[in-house]
Amino acid sequence: MHSTEFSKIWHKILKDYKLHMDSKLAPTLTDAQLTVLELLQERDAMKPSDLTPHLATSPAAVTMLLDRMEKHGLIVRERDAADRRIVWVSITETGKKETERGLQIRSDFFAEALDPISSHNQQLLLYLMGKMVVTPTPAPTPAPEGSTP
Repeated sequence: MHSTEFSKIWHKILKDYKLHMDSKLAPTLTDAQLTVLELLQERDAMKPSDLTPHLATSPAAVTMLLDRMEKHGLIVRERDAADRRIVWVSITETGKKETERGLQIRSDFFAEALDPISSHNQQLLLYLMGKMVVTPTPAPTPAPEGSTP
């Protein structure tokens, strides 16, 4: 097993990534905000509760994040016409421009990180990392009462 060495390298990559993104995105954007903007650009509009699992944070933290994003003109929040309890979050033109900028910054980071690695080994790395991705398994559906497994 090489888990200790892998852990050290993984944490170094994450640290370098965070430092790069924090410095290049500032002062108008954070990495978490970029994640929200990406999701909104892909899906048009989402409820704040739908964003929470993608950010691995609390609903209160998502609300604070959206407050800052709305204040900076990156998103708009609108009440649902049929059910006023529902709030829809959507991306603005400013948000779309910032998303494009943020994605380019991210792409530049990984292009530089991968540059010393041959194309073949980059493909191999992607394949191997894909094998590491944990996909959640759906919970088993309970059998109807009176049935036998």
